[in-house]
Amino acid sequence: MKQVIACLDGIARAQGICDYAIWATRRMDTDLEFLHVQEPHCEQAGLSDLSGSLWLGAQEALLRELSELDEKRAAVEQEHGKQLLELALERARAAGLSRLDARQYRGDLIDTLIEAEPDARLFVLGHHTALIKPSRLLPDHRLEAAVRALHRPILVADAAFREPASFMVAYDGSATARKTVEMVSRSPLLAGLRAHVVMAGGDAAQAQGALNEARAELANTGFDARTAHVPGDPVQALTAYAGDHAVDLIAMGAYGHSRIRHLMLGSTTTAILGQVRLPLLILR
Repeated sequence: MKQVIACLDGIARAQGICDYAIWATRRMDTDLEFLHVQEPHCEQAGLSDLSGSLWLGAQEALLRELSELDEKRAAVEQEHGKQLLELALERARAAGLSRLDARQYRGDLIDTLIEAEPDARLFVLGHHTALIKPSRLLPDHRLEAAVRALHRPILVADAAFREPASFMVAYDGSATARKTVEMVSRSPLLAGLRAHVVMAGGDAAQAQGALNEARAELANTGFDARTAHVPGDPVQALTAYAGDHAVDLIAMGAYGHSRIRHLMLGSTTTAILGQVRLPLLILR
């Protein structure tokens, strides 16, 4: 059976990620695995940057000191990860779950997630706050890189847990958006919740026609969806609607246009990932 995989890293986000993973596991009636990935610290300056003008003896001493510091930090981070996983397992057991596992890896986060993807039904992730060298064209952080690389649904959960009673589909009438609505209509994760389908910008008449199609798709599986067309910038308009209507979770498709377009112009998906702190369910 495929499982929910929740990736834990920092204390600040671990509890929210854990609780949303528990909620999703219950809703989907599946197994839950907690994952902690200890990544190498590639952002550190090399020895040549720090000691190029030192005498050989001093340079060797600095090498030993840096090596010892790296070993100590790795040991501390490994222990920190074990404690996070133990706390998460305890919390899940207290919530009544029994089909649980926890694993710890050292290596690249994205490679680890890709390797785990065949066993995943849903990933639960949070924003990564570690220092990351930006790219001039594509300022990907680890979360965005994961969204681009993975094809399983991803629940992005940074905030303290609040059990969702409603969700909003960010809709634009595209093939990606129509596929998102189809996946939502079949998902046990969102079944029975109040549904909003919201389209931002564009022609009002065309928008209403597309929204009616989306509402009919959801109605076929028992959703009584409210639809709305809101003017303005998509990110600002969708965020404002979610706040005004007490939406608990946003569902959206990921990167429906070409890779080159996103390299040069960015996307609504990327902007919402960066600006919105409601739970986001990202679907392929």
